[in-house]
Amino acid sequence: MPSNPTGPGSRRSRHASIVDVAALAGVSAATVSRSLRGHSNVSPATRQRVLEAARELSYVISPQASGLASGRTGTIGIVVPFITRWFFANAVAGASNVLREAGYDVLLHHLGSAAARDRFFERMPLARRVDAVLTVSLPLAEDHTLALRALDMPLVTVGARMPGLTCVRIDDVAAASSAVYHLLHQGHEKIVMIAGFDEDKGFGFASSADRRRGFADAMVSAGLEVGEQTIMVASAYGIEGGAQAMNELLAGPRLPTAVVAEYDELAIGAMRSLRRAGIPVPGRMSVVGIDDHEMASVVDLTTVGQPVQEEGATAARLLLETLGERPPQPADVVLPTRLVVRGSTGSPISGRAPRLS
Repeated sequence: MPSNPTGPGSRRSRHASIVDVAALAGVSAATVSRSLRGHSNVSPATRQRVLEAARELSYVISPQASGLASGRTGTIGIVVPFITRWFFANAVAGASNVLREAGYDVLLHHLGSAAARDRFFERMPLARRVDAVLTVSLPLAEDHTLALRALDMPLVTVGARMPGLTCVRIDDVAAASSAVYHLLHQGHEKIVMIAGFDEDKGFGFASSADRRRGFADAMVSAGLEVGEQTIMVASAYGIEGGAQAMNELLAGPRLPTAVVAEYDELAIGAMRSLRRAGIPVPGRMSVVGIDDHEMASVVDLTTVGQPVQEEGATAARLLLETLGERPPQPADVVLPTRLVVRGSTGSPISGRAPRLS
């Protein structure tokens, strides 16, 4: 004879549902939901009966069902231009760690190009799938921002300021200026900047423009000229771009005594070309980067470090605060940078200056 589908044995032959708990406790499914979520409008006796029924049936709350009841998905969306690049990967790691510890899942969207970004905002796949959005170094046009605001959910950015939104960043102008001031302090005047590959113009990264401005401001304040020969734009991204830019400098009529790279991978590539050309660093050429990439210490690169994972973590914590009962006002949070002096910089005369404290 077939078993009784409503008997005790059948309850354990499949995962118990909220309806099973309600039947056993003698209440409605809505009362079970309110009881398990701790609502105050459920009497202690009823809540106790529901809890006992849930324990007897080994009932596990479904995230999907809980989301339907609360209007929350339990998921945070993170939108990033290039997940494989060092800065973005570390910012996402910092944010993801905080969100996981808070019990949230992460839905990651990797764009990869400005065209893909535009398609993303046309489709807006985040709708009804996430509770909040965190964008990483993603400057947005007005129509992009409007598309996000239309979602009517919290939004925090890392590295890109947007009016009326919370942003976590560093002062990129000051970071580049401090790299120049370090070289000026050591006696350099013939300083060139290797800037990032303009392929990323479609994104219009604010950090790139700010770092170029910081370099120019520091040079001008020291009475030094800034022209086309002073800022060299790399023809490729990363280490290869830095190497190619340095090769072009080496092929020119006059060499500078020092180079500031917009980010560390460019500096590492520049140092590779100098080593292959037999030019001592810092004896003939000093090199400074920005970011403090994990490889910077390996190649003994002087750099201006930024706390990338902490930027992501701070942004995630602020995003979680916006999901609370009393969301804070939008804030522009600027985290500090620090000059990390290693062996790639020294006096243009003696070859090596004493380290700065």
